[in-house]
Amino acid sequence: MIGSDLATKLGARALRTRWLVRAPIWLYRAGLGFLLGRRLLMLRHTGRSSGVARYVVLEVVDRPSADSFVVVSGFGTTAQWYRNVLADPKVGLWIGRRRDVSATAAPLTEDDSATTLDRYARAHPEAWAKLRATIEQATGAPVVTLPMVRLSVDRVPTREFH
Repeated sequence: MIGSDLATKLGARALRTRWLVRAPIWLYRAGLGFLLGRRLLMLRHTGRSSGVARYVVLEVVDRPSADSFVVVSGFGTTAQWYRNVLADPKVGLWIGRRRDVSATAAPLTEDDSATTLDRYARAHPEAWAKLRATIEQATGAPVVTLPMVRLSVDRVPTREFH
């Protein structure tokens, strides 16, 4: 357990290290995001005060359909990306080889978030145990329920020919 405690502390420190957390953004910008797999995506959101495009790499915790992804805010409702998508739900997604795909963000209800988190914990028990401990170490608060957001790829309207 000493090794896992050290890993938790290092993981928590990494989550608070800006340059390290932002490093995957450069992979996505270079067109190499596919190397990170389909469990991560890059989200482009708009700063609610600045109006400037912002970027964050997040883990996909659920995929209800081919064009719908659920992400979790590990830092709760105070995370800047989370606050920004509530203010302006029009976002862009990079996932796999797809780049800057237009999408719309919608927060999940507490019940839907809890159900999704429970499903994730059952599907990935070891990853969840480590991630939970790391988030709790980084935030100093117990993880009861975390806010989640569904990101749905916008459908391009098809032209009707008469």
